[in-house]
Amino acid sequence: MPNAAILLVEDNPRIQLANKDILELMGYEVAIVMSLAEARAHMAVKMPDAIVLDIMLPDGNGLDFLAELRRTSDLPVLLLTALASTDDTVNGLARGADDYLAKPYDYKVLAARVEALLRRANTMPQMLHKGVLTFNVLSGQAFLRGEDMLLTQKEFSCLLLLAQNENRSLSAEYLYETVWRQPIVGDTQAVRSAVMRLRGKLDGSGYAIVRQRGMGYVFQREI
Repeated sequence: MPNAAILLVEDNPRIQLANKDILELMGYEVAIVMSLAEARAHMAVKMPDAIVLDIMLPDGNGLDFLAELRRTSDLPVLLLTALASTDDTVNGLARGADDYLAKPYDYKVLAARVEALLRRANTMPQMLHKGVLTFNVLSGQAFLRGEDMLLTQKEFSCLLLLAQNENRSLSAEYLYETVWRQPIVGDTQAVRSAVMRLRGKLDGSGYAIVRQRGMGYVFQREI
């Protein structure tokens, strides 16, 4: 995706400039900031196409910033950090990162990861149709026979994920950690409540969300 705009949030000047150079050589437009405050100020003026985000920053934790971002946006984010354990990686991905790269790293690997991140984002379909249901992925709206279903953000994300995996069982844990973007810690009430509301809103659509005991939830055509 040439000419894509990348925001680098990194407080180490040497790493910051080296990453900027390699990404600019690939044809990307690169902006660099050294703090979360600067990142917020930059994004208020111009939204990037992807973010390369450090975790340990002088004015806060990059994971908290990521959680804040995920409340309103699915912008592709690559975490680039010195936190290199398996638990750190799993936590970063569970908190909403699209990819995770630990320092030190090869610059060619960074470039390839950013390219893959943008390619996945660029190939995501803008509209999904399931019978009389239509999902507008960009606006976060679902329509039943052309009428807005008036879903909340979490309801839309949950229903879209289920619809994208029609006839496949998705566990409550997977739904929660993908939609709410945080570890579930054993409490599935939020998922159960969202599914209950969605079942009512799907009335007349020809589709249902069925719970399979011990397995999860399945989006399928009504029998």
